[in-house]
Amino acid sequence: MSAETTRHSENNSVQDHMGDDITVCPECGCKEVIFDHERGEFVCTGCGLVLYEHVVDRGPEWRAFTREEKERRARTGAPLTLTIHDKGLSTLIDWRNKDASGKDLSLSERIHAYKLRKWHMRVRMHTSADRNLVQAMNELERLASLMDLPQTVKESAALLYRIALESGMIRGRSISAMVAAVLYAACRIHGIPRKLDEVARESRISKKELGKYYRLLYGILKKTPYAIPFSDPLNFVKRFGSELNVSGLTIQKAIDILKKAKEKGLTAGKDPTGLAAAALYLAAIVTGERRTQREVAEVARVTEVTIRNRYKELVSALGFESLVSEGREFR
Repeated sequence: MSAETTRHSENNSVQDHMGDDITVCPECGCKEVIFDHERGEFVCTGCGLVLYEHVVDRGPEWRAFTREEKERRARTGAPLTLTIHDKGLSTLIDWRNKDASGKDLSLSERIHAYKLRKWHMRVRMHTSADRNLVQAMNELERLASLMDLPQTVKESAALLYRIALESGMIRGRSISAMVAAVLYAACRIHGIPRKLDEVARESRISKKELGKYYRLLYGILKKTPYAIPFSDPLNFVKRFGSELNVSGLTIQKAIDILKKAKEKGLTAGKDPTGLAAAALYLAAIVTGERRTQREVAEVARVTEVTIRNRYKELVSALGFESLVSEGREFR
């Protein structure tokens, strides 16, 4: 590890321990502050002033050199997560009928353990809200796995679902449809390029029903800090470009085209996927990596008519007539 990285991590440790930033020495103004692990002190390298002493080490008392060794020595449980109905705080009674020493339980003890497990599960889900969350989080995990979404999106979707549940929106409505709606909303919040029909296809509900639930959710969240942003066509360019197997230069050119179009107000009220497809089609013509309108339409899952209309708007508004004069009729 370099000295710069060491100092950066030590400065972070100062903030962790003391709650504020002391990267500058108050005596001489030096920014070189180091941490003495043996003495538990933060020392300025310029004048030698001890900034803080007797700092408590909040790390573990043991050392681990491999991931397996770290997991074996750790004595804490899994981190809190919103994707579990009780956030992972509750415990489970092991299903194996063995005692602490590994010996098999007797018949009476197995019967007693079975009753304990049954009542323990009932206590964990004793309210209707808990049972609703159990079913919803299972569906959320299934749907996110099918769509290959990261953990951050799942956590955000679980938070949005809990907000909808507390507002009373879930009562009398489909749990699976609401889970699909919050997952689509989380994708938009994190800029993950997923279309409404993709989520509807994986969730086994109609696009119309999913759109209805999403509009209900949007109405609840628009007055909260979790307001859902508008879908940005820039989020779809890299995905479509990768599927079309074009170069990074073409993708960057399409991004520049969309940024100029946004400045001129051409993106307002337009389908973001159609705009991204048209910009990518135009960029491919400009850079010489031409793709047919049918190829782009199949990747973006829009019609060729949509691509042609958005393409003509971009060409006329951004002044690309001379650059695409030879390929404007290219199919």
